[in-house]
Amino acid sequence: MADALVALALLLVAAAATAAVLVRDPQRQALVLAVLGLLLAVLFTVFQAPDVALSQVAVGSALTPLLILLSVRKVRRRAERNPPGDGGGGRGRRP
Repeated sequence: MADALVALALLLVAAAATAAVLVRDPQRQALVLAVLGLLLAVLFTVFQAPDVALSQVAVGSALTPLLILLSVRKVRRRAERNPPGDGGGGRGRRP
């Protein structure tokens, strides 16, 4: 039974990691990374490492996706304010 649980956890982690690589939209990538972090925490728990699992939940499932989402939001806002081709990187018009 324990071997089947380990195999299932490994398969789920492999599938989530593959999905994280294949997803192109950064917002969706952050969501897939959060799921991957949760699955890794489950895997660590199956391997009887609850302290590592708790760290993974905090960092891999919450903090990292949040930082990615905030970064994407800031980049998109900056791109909206400074559209490409304005000539000066958003500092004004060319003479």
